[in-house]
Amino acid sequence: MKDRASQSAEPLTRLIDEYLMYLHESQPTAAAFDGVHQHDDLLDNFGRASIDAQVRELGVWARRVEGIHNSALMGEEKLERRMLADSIRARMYNLEEVREWERSPLHYAETLASSLSSQMLFAYAPMAVRARRVISKLRQVPRFLEDARRNITDPPGLFVKVGIESFEGVLTLVEQSLPKAFRELDDIHLLGDLADASVVAIDSLRNYIGYLRDTMAPRSRASFRLGSELFSEKLRLEEGINVPVNRLLEIALRELETTQEEFVEVASRVGHDPAVAWQTIKTRHPDSKELLNVVEGQLKDLETFIRRNRIVSIPENKSIVVAPTPDFYRWTFASMWSPGAFEPTALTAYYYLTNVDPSWSRDRQDQHLRDLSYATLWSISMHEVFPGHFLHFEHLRKVNSPLRRSKCFGPVSFIEGWAHYCEQMMLDEGFERKNTEVKLGQLAESLIRLARTIVGIRLHTEDLSVEQGVRFFCEEAFLEESNARREAERGTFDPSYVLYALGKRMLLKLRADCEAIEQDKFSLKQFHDNLLGQGNLPFWMHREIMLDGSGSLLE
Repeated sequence: MKDRASQSAEPLTRLIDEYLMYLHESQPTAAAFDGVHQHDDLLDNFGRASIDAQVRELGVWARRVEGIHNSALMGEEKLERRMLADSIRARMYNLEEVREWERSPLHYAETLASSLSSQMLFAYAPMAVRARRVISKLRQVPRFLEDARRNITDPPGLFVKVGIESFEGVLTLVEQSLPKAFRELDDIHLLGDLADASVVAIDSLRNYIGYLRDTMAPRSRASFRLGSELFSEKLRLEEGINVPVNRLLEIALRELETTQEEFVEVASRVGHDPAVAWQTIKTRHPDSKELLNVVEGQLKDLETFIRRNRIVSIPENKSIVVAPTPDFYRWTFASMWSPGAFEPTALTAYYYLTNVDPSWSRDRQDQHLRDLSYATLWSISMHEVFPGHFLHFEHLRKVNSPLRRSKCFGPVSFIEGWAHYCEQMMLDEGFERKNTEVKLGQLAESLIRLARTIVGIRLHTEDLSVEQGVRFFCEEAFLEESNARREAERGTFDPSYVLYALGKRMLLKLRADCEAIEQDKFSLKQFHDNLLGQGNLPFWMHREIMLDGSGSLLE
């Protein structure tokens, strides 16, 4: 790649197009989830030579962006230049300093599972075409896992534990899910090739799982903590949040106290003791056989409410399938898998819910279902589907700018902040207005997200232990112990989960500032449509566009 830093006249739009093509080529899994399928026969390359090459190439891209002066740009192009520069530096920082590729087996398990799943879930091409691409990927699994073995030499013990669980899920995906997904193929030769490639991948997966369990786990002693400097710099580069972590912690603790006070007040309408009242409400939940049907009914009610009350536009879409969470992703409660914004045609999206595992004890199954009570499920469905992630991603399909449209640039604080904001906003607008239990469920979800922010910051910048984190989720957010442990453990390998509550606060402040300026002219629907229509942007950029940059991100 030529270094063209001196060519200040280079058009920004062309550079963005070329850079996105580079990202899609070097990260084929991300490309597929963007809806770009030219590289679907490839697994991501985590060989050390490839990683070193990416660092060098990203440096060249950074210099090309620096070579485009603001004086040559018009209006919002100046903002896009800054956003692009930050994104490139964030990728370099993660490769060189955070080094997840060197610390986390989960990083490889999720990449492999997502790469295979993208061909199973989204029917962007005939089944035979997608099967051939899966075969190609499966044949690359030995190389992929050998790179993981070479790169990860001293991981934290908890990362190994979660990695083993996730790779066992990938193994199930290859052994069971792939044959089911392609069972309607009528090409006997293709089916034979798929079976042969699966055997190769399965052998490699079993060997690597054994290596993690028998060799890596006993000697894993590294710390999971990023430290204050790495943690702060990640937030600054990836999210544009240049707020000291101690201030972020203060904000989260303040919001936790306020939310707990409201929780106690609402719970008092049900019973004298808020914890007892909430435990009683949580006993009202669908059983494992009813769960998916209950959620399907919720989605219909939510969509109807949004349309009738003019909350936000609902673009035309194909359909949403509600299904059990795949084994490789069962560390989440729920998730939304939407087709990429660059797909030329509308495709089915998938809303996954993590049901009980039949192998669990009866007590653990009961604990899990209590955290999927009717009261809580409403907020989860608002977050994941209407008007949360699903609706957000459908709006992305209408955005023209590749930079703002691609998931490769989407800041977690905006993506998750929007979805978390929707839980409160829908109730504020009158959904189930007189239903105390639904309100308590929404507040309980807010407590969990605030606990994530507090526990996540303290895990990575202080000396909080995972066990202390478990107790915090139990005592401050009223979670059952098994799910509290899952939340606390997630904070070690997913530090970005601190951004759900922070993103919600930034969005609420943005909305309040817009209302203060527009006053009687303010329209909630117009605000939401404008916000989503601007694309996947960090909040500092939304503020620049909607408020000329006035005011702070957080207060």
